[in-house]
Amino acid sequence: MDHDRRGPAPPAARGPVSAAVAAYLRGAGPPPRAEDVAGARAYGDDLQLALYLCYELHYRGFADAAPDLEWDPGLLRVRAALEQRFLAALRAGTPGHAGLDDALAELLVEPVRGTGVSHYLRDEGELWQLREYAAQRSLYHLKEADPHAWVLPRLWGRAKAAMAAVEFDEYGGGRADRVHARLFADLMNDLGLDTTYGRYLDAASAEALATVNLMSLFGLHRELRGALVGHFAAVEITSSPGSRRLAEAMRRTGAGPAAEFFYDEHVEADAVHEQVVRHEVIAGLLEEEPQLAPDVTFGIDATGHLEDRFGRRLLADWREGRSSLRVALDARAERRNTSPAYRESTHIS
Repeated sequence: MDHDRRGPAPPAARGPVSAAVAAYLRGAGPPPRAEDVAGARAYGDDLQLALYLCYELHYRGFADAAPDLEWDPGLLRVRAALEQRFLAALRAGTPGHAGLDDALAELLVEPVRGTGVSHYLRDEGELWQLREYAAQRSLYHLKEADPHAWVLPRLWGRAKAAMAAVEFDEYGGGRADRVHARLFADLMNDLGLDTTYGRYLDAASAEALATVNLMSLFGLHRELRGALVGHFAAVEITSSPGSRRLAEAMRRTGAGPAAEFFYDEHVEADAVHEQVVRHEVIAGLLEEEPQLAPDVTFGIDATGHLEDRFGRRLLADWREGRSSLRVALDARAERRNTSPAYRESTHIS
């Protein structure tokens, strides 16, 4: 895994808003115009990339972007406007459950067989599709647990202690070689992917960007701490069965031992984390702040909404024999992708 402290290279723009943000990061232009931000589609490539660029300044930043841009007033105003559009779309698109108990109960029900991405990859997915899935998921997994760490100062008591315990596991329990971001980089190596942080930002769809932006949105706002806990619950409760299917997919396609291990590890770890999150993090939070129950529910619903959108995009592309990526994978991965459909969809000769 590349540990370049300068951060990744800025990606190609996807519209006027992301172009202006990228130029501003380079010191080559003003922030986006208000009318351009107002005209950007909430779930579109331009807005989601622009928001991702703003958020990434709070993680590793970008090469040639000054570190003090993290708190640049002009850029923060732009980010706030982008967030308002994103958050409004999320609230409009997730009418939600009647209550938190219903939302949690639904998470415990497995989807209809064969309807999800992990089902598809386990039962019929090809190696090139697993590579595409890993490339897009790398935008989160190479910084796994980092967005959730923002919530720790906003919690206390049982909720803080339990959340910290889960995060400790995500960070390898004190062992650098077991940090989950490191394990995902090992998975990427097995799949012939470039493990450089941010390498596949240009390739990722708007739907993939939105799933990562959601975590940063919730994590960076104290008022959304309940939503972040709801998001975390949705991830941890659904992770174990999904990871089991993905581990089976890796074994069936011969992806490699590290690829299998990453998901095998999550089957075991997240089965425990599910119980901790439900009975300690959520219960502890609501014991102190019962008024946050609707926010926890919103976090669960918004997570499901965006994951469903991402899943539909992947399956629509793959079932038509198309690549789900905006640009082809790196040359090393292309050499290992032998599917005729993949070669046709990405114009690989």
